Amino acid sequence: MQGPLTGVVVLDLSRALAGPHAAQMLGDLGADVIKVEHPQGGDESRAWGPPFVGDVSTYFLSANRNKRSITLDLKEPAGKDVLTRLIRQADVLIENFRTGVLARLGFSTETIEELNPRMVVLSITGFGHDGPEAGRPGYDQIAQGEAGLMSITGPPGQPHRAGPSIADLLAGIHGAYGVAAALYERERTGRGGVVRTSLLASVVGVHAYHGTQWTVAGQVPKANGNHHSSIAPFGAFRCSDGMIQIAAGNEGQWRKVAALLGVDPDRPEYATNRDRFANRDELVGEMEKTLTTETRDHWLGRLADAGVPAGSIRTIDEVYAWDQTLSQGLLVEVDHPALGPIGLPGPVLRFDHHPPREHTAPPALGADNQAVLDWLTGREAT
Repeated sequence: MQGPLTGVVVLDLSRALAGPHAAQMLGDLGADVIKVEHPQGGDESRAWGPPFVGDVSTYFLSANRNKRSITLDLKEPAGKDVLTRLIRQADVLIENFRTGVLARLGFSTETIEELNPRMVVLSITGFGHDGPEAGRPGYDQIAQGEAGLMSITGPPGQPHRAGPSIADLLAGIHGAYGVAAALYERERTGRGGVVRTSLLASVVGVHAYHGTQWTVAGQVPKANGNHHSSIAPFGAFRCSDGMIQIAAGNEGQWRKVAALLGVDPDRPEYATNRDRFANRDELVGEMEKTLTTETRDHWLGRLADAGVPAGSIRTIDEVYAWDQTLSQGLLVEVDHPALGPIGLPGPVLRFDHHPPREHTAPPALGADNQAVLDWLTGREAT
């Protein structure tokens, strides 16, 4: 595997989604990711479905490309011995056990540092490693609620979870970014360290303007459905055959929208963004009187000609059939040992000086036991 992290060895002890997603991102960048799983069942996401294709969980497939799988029972001396040897040879260890579990297995951060002072450890928890709720187990939907995300998602007064497991995914993204920073620092200091994040931190960390609405302005943000919480018109609008999105992010774009839909842009109720937002319901109704007279394609064409940002609302199958998605490498084909050629969501980063690479399918449980042990023995012999 070639990429910016070629030569970096990652031990992925994590399960479910947050940690595996972080490890997958590092694998996409060329790291050699060794997924360490329990011999009985492995990562619990292998059993999460529907849907399954044959006996394979599509959930598991989403977060484990570009990895090798080795099975170890970390409660047994033999498993502890192999993990100890792997830690001495690897660069990164990723874990998302509940606080204290890895230490009880004999691999505290202090022990890992003694075994390999250059090791970077990424530790992901639900609500943080300290503080009054450090020991709470964390699952995505619970974290979405506790971190305020559900209160600003969906129709007003009806809390909704975000469709993807966004707390898990953000924790994985933030974790991978922390690992990259720690590896860079190691080049200067010669030492690794511990990177910590949580589902809670990762959601609060992307509150952005919803956060400052409270911390600075003293206003509790509310859910706005499919419309922006600060800008108007900016959201989803009905046409004769469905909905499109229109985003008038500045005064010039607003005036183009107004001219196209026959709305007077200088009415006192619409003169500034503050006025339009205060009268948003009235504005949406007036715009939709015209929009509902024609189809989505008609209006998307007119808006594009006018230079106004707009778009359709695609279903997932439509996204993966879209030529723009395909042009960006966001669908990759891999050869799965049980399923044959399958398509997987692709990596989000591209590097101009690295050509497109071939990806490997998520591994069967323990598929690389012997290969990893052979690799380890070879490393120890050098």
